[in-house]
Amino acid sequence: MAAMMQPQIILLKEGTDTSQGKPQLISNINACMAVADVVRTTLGPRGMDKLIHDEKGNTTISNDGATIMKLLDIVHPAAKILVDIAKSQDSEVGDGTTTVVLLAGEFLKEAKPFIDDGVHSQNLIRSYRTAAHLAIEKIKELAVSIEGKSLEEKKSLLAKCAATTLSSKLIGGEKEFFASMVVDAVLAIGNEDRLNMIGIKKVPGGTMRDSFLVNGVAFKKTFSYAGFEQQPKKFVNPKILLLNIELELKSEKENAEIRLSDPLQYQSIVDAEWNIIYDKLDNCVKSGAKIVLSRLAIGDLGTQYFADRDIFCAGRVAEEDLQRVAAATGGTVQTTVNNVIDEVLGSCDLFEERQVGNERVNIFSGCPSGQTATIVLRGGADQFIEEAERSLHDAIMIVRRALRNSTVVAGGGAIDMEISRCLRQHARTIPGKSQLFINSYAQSLEAIPHQLCDNAGFDATDVLNKLRQKHALPSGEGVPYGVDINTGGIADSFAKFVWEPAVVKINAINAATEAACLILSVDDTVKNPKSKSAQGDAAASAVGGRGRGGAAFRVRGWGMRRQ
Repeated sequence: MAAMMQPQIILLKEGTDTSQGKPQLISNINACMAVADVVRTTLGPRGMDKLIHDEKGNTTISNDGATIMKLLDIVHPAAKILVDIAKSQDSEVGDGTTTVVLLAGEFLKEAKPFIDDGVHSQNLIRSYRTAAHLAIEKIKELAVSIEGKSLEEKKSLLAKCAATTLSSKLIGGEKEFFASMVVDAVLAIGNEDRLNMIGIKKVPGGTMRDSFLVNGVAFKKTFSYAGFEQQPKKFVNPKILLLNIELELKSEKENAEIRLSDPLQYQSIVDAEWNIIYDKLDNCVKSGAKIVLSRLAIGDLGTQYFADRDIFCAGRVAEEDLQRVAAATGGTVQTTVNNVIDEVLGSCDLFEERQVGNERVNIFSGCPSGQTATIVLRGGADQFIEEAERSLHDAIMIVRRALRNSTVVAGGGAIDMEISRCLRQHARTIPGKSQLFINSYAQSLEAIPHQLCDNAGFDATDVLNKLRQKHALPSGEGVPYGVDINTGGIADSFAKFVWEPAVVKINAINAATEAACLILSVDDTVKNPKSKSAQGDAAASAVGGRGRGGAAFRVRGWGMRRQ
């Protein structure tokens, strides 16, 4: 009786939402599986695209896992982890974003029956981490190095890696054309770490085949004033001056006060303003530069002044483009035009302004540093060009990674089937429950070739049975065999040139396993309610702020002097 009379202990604030135990874990697993199902159909060369329409009316068509995950407004806290691993895979290696989400979803799907049966999640986590370690060791063992090859051989191998990446994209029909372009662009920047040294400029109109690579810098014509058309549009071996200042006639600031005792003195002030701008323009001309680029505006006076002296100028050049011109031409961006020396001027073999579609593009080619390249993308709809840009970004990242790590593995689900076989074999040597957990991990890896078949409309069961039989051969000749998307059977992925860098698969397995383990380790979710007092204070301050802002605005409106 005394025990029944004890007061209830309240730890959390009223309105706090708590979920704990097995139902909470199952709920998190179901949420992650739902997210994986969204991107499941985008995997592989026959993957479908998603059309995402946001509240602002923007339409995005994409089958890139990271792009879709970013655009989906996911609110479930556990499912957001899958968004994070997709972003991580995109920034780290560029490709395999759909794979990583799909694998994480499959790992959790295989774990769900064990959780239902009362298995402690820590046992699963331990086995999953062991399986991931074994899988990564096997990938490193099977990887083939492309080091020590001649430049032509290496270019051919890298182009095949890029083509494998592009085959699942919207521009997959022209994968060979774009793959060689991407390889040339990556080799052009050499060991440069900054990805923005490869520029991608989108020009609507024409066909994909009209796209071209500039071994140098290209950017669209900037806003120009009268006099621009009188300037020369082509130079051979010009000197280039890069500025971060305005070359525009500026009146004094509104709050400046000048008191004159004699009206004639006003003319001297006007003359001083004109002299300042003319001095700047004279210094630009004296530097010997034939091309003047500035991040800030070059006004109508400056444009006409340069036109009269056969100098090309462009103002309001984007920061990124200016930095790429500086890197390519060997110039340095100046914040003053006083004492401009030859060392800060850039140079190139040829500068020309070319008409591309409805746009005019400024092209700098034959640059001495050469550590930059620009891909000019053509195509029909804007959404198509946007997706093509995302696809090329993935291919560029893959080629860079393949250059750095220089090991590749067979694609088309071949490596996944081989790891799955090895893990099943290893599981038989383990006594206890871990055998079941590692077997389920191996089963999850088969989801990649299974989904490739489903998305292409083939019989997944039939193809997987053929793959299992081929990979089980004792001679080891079946190791490179994966799904043949063209025939609906199986084929040697290496012979078919379906390759991908080993780092993509290693990163995907690592990230997917970590995400699955993280979700399995959560058994309690606490959602704190918003504080009512805090909401009240925020509302009051907002109302007060509006009132005060209005009063201040009205006072200035009456022309009263600010104190």
